[in-house]
Amino acid sequence: MAGHRQDKLNNAVMLELAAIIREVKDPRVAKSFVSIVGASVAPDMSTARIFYSVLGEDDGVAKGLNSASGFIRSELAKRLNLRITPKLAFIRDNNTERAMHISTILKDIQD
Repeated sequence: MAGHRQDKLNNAVMLELAAIIREVKDPRVAKSFVSIVGASVAPDMSTARIFYSVLGEDDGVAKGLNSASGFIRSELAKRLNLRITPKLAFIRDNNTERAMHISTILKDIQD
């Protein structure tokens, strides 16, 4: 049962962060198309690994996210009504870019 609760928490964090990211004023984040693709909250709620992807150029998105992490954490705490708000670690996920690159290569082969 605890696994189901953890999955629900991870999903809730991911969905809320997707909305919160759009409110970040830091231009490194605001000017980029950032998608939250996953979240993994530690069972003790001390940390959360947040997986994100960036479509196009990554002009310091990681630094922008880390800079805005205080705002992001406080918004997350308000929206999810958490007793403990985990420290956020942002990790870039390149799977989307890799898939698009492979798709382009396959199209070129077909042509």
